[in-house]
Amino acid sequence: MMTQEDVLNFVLSSDELPTLSAVASRLISITAEEDTTISDIASLISKDISLSTKILKVVNSSFYSFPQQIGTIHQAASILGTNAVRSLVLSFSFLKPDKQKKDGFDYATFWEKSLSEAVASRMLMTTVGADDTEEGFIAGLLQNLGVLVLAKAFPAEYKKIDQAVADEEMERCEAEIKFIGADHTYIGSEVCRSWGFPAEIVEPLRYHHEPHKLPSKDAKLKLLCEVVCLSGIISRVYNAKKPDELVGLFKSQAKRRLHLTEKKLEDFLDRVHMEVEEIGKFFDIKIQNQKSIAEVLQIANAELSVLNLSYEQMNRSLVEKTVQLEMLTAELEKKNKLLERLANVDGLTEAYNHRYFQNFLDREINRSERNDYTLSVVMVDIDNFKKFNDLHGHQVGDYILKQFADVARSLLREYDLFARYGGEEFVLVLPETNAQEGEVVAEKFRSTLSEHTFTHERETYYITASFGVSDISPAKDKIDKNDVISQADSALYESKKKGRNRVTVYSAKKKWFGK
Repeated sequence: MMTQEDVLNFVLSSDELPTLSAVASRLISITAEEDTTISDIASLISKDISLSTKILKVVNSSFYSFPQQIGTIHQAASILGTNAVRSLVLSFSFLKPDKQKKDGFDYATFWEKSLSEAVASRMLMTTVGADDTEEGFIAGLLQNLGVLVLAKAFPAEYKKIDQAVADEEMERCEAEIKFIGADHTYIGSEVCRSWGFPAEIVEPLRYHHEPHKLPSKDAKLKLLCEVVCLSGIISRVYNAKKPDELVGLFKSQAKRRLHLTEKKLEDFLDRVHMEVEEIGKFFDIKIQNQKSIAEVLQIANAELSVLNLSYEQMNRSLVEKTVQLEMLTAELEKKNKLLERLANVDGLTEAYNHRYFQNFLDREINRSERNDYTLSVVMVDIDNFKKFNDLHGHQVGDYILKQFADVARSLLREYDLFARYGGEEFVLVLPETNAQEGEVVAEKFRSTLSEHTFTHERETYYITASFGVSDISPAKDKIDKNDVISQADSALYESKKKGRNRVTVYSAKKKWFGK
């Protein structure tokens, strides 16, 4: 059995060792020199017209989403910086979908996996707010360079390694050491070191399976190793027999290593397949029908369900149809909820609309009658709002309405209703609340509002509102929904009549009680 040093010496002298382009090789050299300028880098790249064209294509794409058109390599280098330009050159030097030898190695799958890991690494760097996200991209892209090198140098042995990994007998690194004598993390990192690559690329290649073994205390190198490790885990989900276990591992590791929240992780998992498919176009790698992580998990669950029913019934077409139906059902439910929200919610203030208020009040009156409860209705009108709009403009007025609604929601209980009755008039429905208790709620709303400072585009505004309160005990009272609304509206009118910015409670004896 060869030692890992023997394996390294063999691959470094092998004719099968991938080679860097002249521009990429020279770029690695000059970017290591302290006195190298942006002009030096741009002049070097400009000598290769094909490479320059590819770089400008990517720079002007959604990969970067710059607001202006980038017309020259010098301009691109000035905006992107040394590290990003170096990463792009190395990416194009490594990803060569048009040059696939027929030697038994599956280049298409390898490059697709490499690109997926590069995109995932870049997205994770962006998610944690790290600088130099392009270093994450190139480290993720090259993390399995050693696989390519070993597979081409030892083709017979590597077929045994692939089979052992496919059968889940052992991990890839373990199988490589068993059949060859060195694993891809060691070989890939040492090949890059021999090419003069910086530590930001070499170290993540060496320790992407075991970030905790990184000997350096450098925070940037540690982050790159951890990000590349996570990108490798997520790329394995697509071909795993138990993808749910890998997704669980990815989430737990990302939370522990990068302190990412569940929301950020879900957002990452929802978008990563779309980013891979989109970015593949920029590097001329066609990735079609890339499944989302959610779809991969659903397929696995569907396959397990079908297997449990009957082996004869396990048909890939059936599994796909089952998943498609589940996806469509989920999408339909999502759209139905959106439609329901649009039908029930006021578009400007996000308060419930008049239609929903009427239905809600009907339901609460019926419930109050069954349980012998009292409920209150509070009508609210923003004082002199027409004059406010005329003075400050409708744009400011709309902003005030939105903020007014936010203030209202912050003061109410979860089961209370806040709705827009029309214009600047709103209504509250307070279940299991009599008029005196409703008056307390209204007074709290009134006082909070009168003291609240509304700020819009560095200008401050103050508003007040008038309130009318009425209640109904359906099991006892001989009034209906329209009556209680009318009573609250009459009390509101009395508040406005007495000078506004006050609360008035309706009384059947025509006596008004207000604050």
